[in-house]
Amino acid sequence: MKKLKKLVSIVVASAMVLAMAGCGASDAGNTAGGDTFKIGGIGPTTGAAAIYGMAVQNAAQLAVEEINAAGGVNGYQLELNFQDDEHDAEKSVNAYNNLKDWGAQIILGSVTSAPCIAVVEKTKEDNMFQITPSGTAVECVQYDNAFRVCFSDPTQGVIAAQYIKEKALGTKIAIIYDSSDTYSTGIYEAFAGEAANQSLEIVSTEAFTADSNKDFSVQLQKAKDAGADLVFLPIYYSESALILSQAAQMAYAPTFFSVDGMDGILSVDNFDASLAEGSIFLSPFTSTVNAKAETFSAAYEAKFGEIPNQFAADSYDAVYIIKQALEAKNATPDMTVSDLCEALKSAMVEINFSGTTGDSITWSADGEPTKAPIAIKIVNGEYTVL
Repeated sequence: MKKLKKLVSIVVASAMVLAMAGCGASDAGNTAGGDTFKIGGIGPTTGAAAIYGMAVQNAAQLAVEEINAAGGVNGYQLELNFQDDEHDAEKSVNAYNNLKDWGAQIILGSVTSAPCIAVVEKTKEDNMFQITPSGTAVECVQYDNAFRVCFSDPTQGVIAAQYIKEKALGTKIAIIYDSSDTYSTGIYEAFAGEAANQSLEIVSTEAFTADSNKDFSVQLQKAKDAGADLVFLPIYYSESALILSQAAQMAYAPTFFSVDGMDGILSVDNFDASLAEGSIFLSPFTSTVNAKAETFSAAYEAKFGEIPNQFAADSYDAVYIIKQALEAKNATPDMTVSDLCEALKSAMVEINFSGTTGDSITWSADGEPTKAPIAIKIVNGEYTVL
């Protein structure tokens, strides 16, 4: 009988140990780290938006390697784990959960807006600091734990309308946008509102969706028939390349004006880059905008064999912003995720950052950066600052 009681006690004690271990594993995302700061990256490294995700991943890794080689942050190394979300909100949340299991303390991403909006709901629940290099939707930074490096959708739309008016780039404006995409719709709505303020004449507004993003002949014909001499494209580079190709086929040659989503169009497979000649888009980065951009671009090209785009620059800056914020608060990896988040939130509204995408960038408590945009024109197959 005594042996039976002893055996029962051992079994109960073992069960308690296992239960405690199970609790510790499920709560790994909110416990203190070890001897490295663990940064979890999320973005599309496969699929239609892979040019963006790969650029963000590559640049983040480059920044981490540089920082670690220079001694790290507050004496500690950085570790990056980048997960593919295929530009899909559900997969982005799955990626976040994988990163929590890994022990992520800071989230870099997601790269695109809809996945970023989904992930920020989770990081808010966990009070984990999140900085998106390129998520432009307003909702990407709707909570106080989230910040961004890029401009928001409304900001891009407003600035685009103002720039077109200031530079007299077009008298009759056509718009082609993706009504199924948060990024595209947000920019379009802000642009249309500011166009009215600027007395720009919009003669055609045509939408498409993710299910109808291959044939743009109808939208282009309506723009052409309306006499549009400028077509505003608040969309990504893949659809922009198709639109430019199809416009050439119908001998329609307006000025094409876009936003940061066009960055990457010169790298689209099977696209005749000469068709983008003269196109203009807004971006905070080119490889020659300042000395830091030139140094970064040289290092990126040496490592990855290609010139970095704006998404790469945003990501590179994001890692160095994390570094500056961590140093401002003397943060250490053994802090809990929540304590680390509180420290970084406080630091972000205090620091003044100069990087590849701008000098003296500051942030407000709503997560939005203050910096100057750049207008870029494609000339002789290269990006040229206007």
